[in-house]
Amino acid sequence: MTVRVLVVDDSPTVRGRLVEVLGADPDLEVVGEGADGKQAIELCRSLRPDVVTLDMMMPSMTGLAATEYIMAYCPTPILIISSSTNRRDLFKMYDALAAGAVDVLEKPAGDATDEAWERKLLSTVKLVARIKVITHPRAKLAPLPAPAVEKPASGRYRFVAMGASTGGPAAVLRILKSLPATYPLPILLVIHIGRLFAVGLAEWLDSQSPLRVAYATDGEPLPEPGRGRVILAPPDRHLVVERSRLRLSAAPERHSCRPSVDVLFESAAREWGERTIGCLLTGMGKDGAQGLLEMRQAGGWTTAQDKESSVVYGMPFEAAQRGAAGKILSLDEMAPALTDLAEAGS
Repeated sequence: MTVRVLVVDDSPTVRGRLVEVLGADPDLEVVGEGADGKQAIELCRSLRPDVVTLDMMMPSMTGLAATEYIMAYCPTPILIISSSTNRRDLFKMYDALAAGAVDVLEKPAGDATDEAWERKLLSTVKLVARIKVITHPRAKLAPLPAPAVEKPASGRYRFVAMGASTGGPAAVLRILKSLPATYPLPILLVIHIGRLFAVGLAEWLDSQSPLRVAYATDGEPLPEPGRGRVILAPPDRHLVVERSRLRLSAAPERHSCRPSVDVLFESAAREWGERTIGCLLTGMGKDGAQGLLEMRQAGGWTTAQDKESSVVYGMPFEAAQRGAAGKILSLDEMAPALTDLAEAGS
């Protein structure tokens, strides 16, 4: 079945390049073009495309405003295509991901032919088009009651290890916003996102979360339980726990990823075993599934996100298939479960 694509970008040159590349693929059909957010909304409502490629910084109405409207009133998979890396524009892109956009891809570089970028564009558009999105109003949803969890022995848990990929920024933010500001355990976090767009992610999460969020620095001590904080793997570096310190590594990619969730989870299992909590969220592929299994086998408490609340049920599915997840939880059940575990084990 042909995938119907709406292309929206205020630059005629970039828009023309996107239309040319997408239109040359027999499995894709460009059904419309727009130059700003208002046109994106109008064309989305009238054409009902399977996927929208959307620039962020446009006149009249930004890509963020268009994303919020589209996801609230005519939900459609959105692929952000951007090139800006300044703080303000990156924050708008993260806000769009939180509002329901599925993924982000860098713009083509100039007029030069880049076959690798073209292949990435085509594969990403096809992937995003297959994702079933839901109405996504920005209103905060009330958290669900905490699911039943096994009560740990006092002081059992040392930290939470968490990983996510496609859909990850929004999922992680939703969990962090639902945790109390007094959450006691440090959270070590890996999110797959393009290196170009990762530089401001910790600062954006920090601005939205009741917990402090910062990138890890090599050799810093693993924070003691007490006042929790979130420590994010920086772009292009694996994050591992080693003898009560955090280490950053430029070791080879795992599952084509650096940072890799598996690398973090495996170090958590190896160094702290039953004193760890593992949490694997939405994402494409299988990164994190084996590491989560090792955490469970070492006695840690493990969970994976359920299919219904995942943007892409890839990584959590792999974990469920391997028996790596002691609990399968919806996104809204994650924070209450983590809170219950931390309070019971404090």
